[in-house]
Amino acid sequence: QVQLVESGGGLVEAGGSLRLSCTTSGSNFNNGAVHWYRQAAGKQREFVARILPSGAPSYADSMKGRFTIFGDSAKSTVYLQMNNLKSEDTAVYYCNHRNIWGQGIQVTVSS
Repeated sequence: QVQLVESGGGLVEAGGSLRLSCTTSGSNFNNGAVHWYRQAAGKQREFVARILPSGAPSYADSMKGRFTIFGDSAKSTVYLQMNNLKSEDTAVYYCNHRNIWGQGIQVTVSS
């Protein structure tokens, strides 16, 4: 059984940074992509970023230049570095791997 656990969320001022972590147990990330999604209040879940086993990243357009996804295979962890945060980034962030979802973690950006 694979479990994903997110950490690193919290409250940050606009323009600040956070680094989210997604750590797996029971498996690793070598057999599929890892995705980050988010869901803001009143909105549908949206794609944020993806990293392939090769390390190749992809981002939603609104995150390009601000967010970076990268992994540490030794720690079975994929990170989402979030810089220059905006109020619009306030949401619950989820990681996904092989159709398994983490519990979600709140990111709140204040003005």
